[in-house]
Order: sequence, then C-alpha cells, then structure tokens
Amino acid sequence: MGEQQHVKFPQEVLDEYAASGVDLVALFSAGHLGTRMGVQIVEASPERVVGTMPVEGNTQPYGLLHGGASAVLAETLGSVGSMLHGGSSKIAVGVDLNCTHHRGARSGLVTGVATPVHRGRSTATYEIVITDEAGKRVCTARLTCLLRDANPGDGAQPGEKG
Repeated sequence: MGEQQHVKFPQEVLDEYAASGVDLVALFSAGHLGTRMGVQIVEASPERVVGTMPVEGNTQPYGLLHGGASAVLAETLGSVGSMLHGGSSKIAVGVDLNCTHHRGARSGLVTGVATPVHRGRSTATYEIVITDEAGKRVCTARLTCLLRDANPGDGAQPGEKG
C-alpha cells in the first residue's frame, strides 16, 4: 500500500502483534490492489481507521471516481478495523459490503473514515464515510466481517483455501 511507515497504531496493538512476531503494517494493507490504487492508511485502531486514495488513476470513463474504487477503500478500512477489533487470534473476512454513492469526485484525494457500528465476538460491522478534499460526502459504505479463528497457515500461500 505504498508508504506505510506513517500509520498510527495504538501502542497496545503494536505490542500485541509484535509479541506474536507479526508484521502489523504488512498484515493491515490492501496488498497489491491497494498499492496499484494508491490507498494509504494513516490511522488505525478498533475505534477508527482513516485512509486516503487518489482520484487520479481510479476513475471510470466519465472521469469520475469509480464506484468500485470507493468500495476497495471502504472494504480495506472496515477490514482493518475488524481485524484490530478481533485481535491477533482472529482474521476478518468480509461477508457484506454496501456502498451508496452520493456525488462524483474528479480530482484530488478522497478520505475514508471507518467507525464501528457493531463489534461482537463473531462479526464486526463498520460504517465508512468517504469524503472529497472539500469535506463533501462522496460515498457511505457499510462492511460486515466474519471474525474467525486464525490458523497458523492463514495467508501463507496465495490462493490457499481456509
């Protein structure tokens, strides 16, 4: 996801993942897709995840921010919040994503802020509000993730089924 060294994680989260030998920054990224789309996570905790994405390079034929790009940003931020809520013994798997697109954006950065709606033992739901540089709402999304027990091999092999 580009320059991740600027992500702000709460110290207790850093300590928990460091104790288990997990690279927290790599774990909480959108992977190759996020890198291609320029997604940057700038703040991350179970209570609030903030990220940005450029409009340029993520547009549809009319020159507006692609709705799918907004969905990628929303799912990334909601998934990070869900994983932080679940802790190092859980992984978050998106099971429902809903996006309402309110207005177009043609340039600049959009910013997404994910906040919890529900944080339970087996599911977590986050609302993600995406705004343009003027602070106008571009998209409102809601993501629900299933929290399942992490297995030692989770994520080790791309394409492996869990």
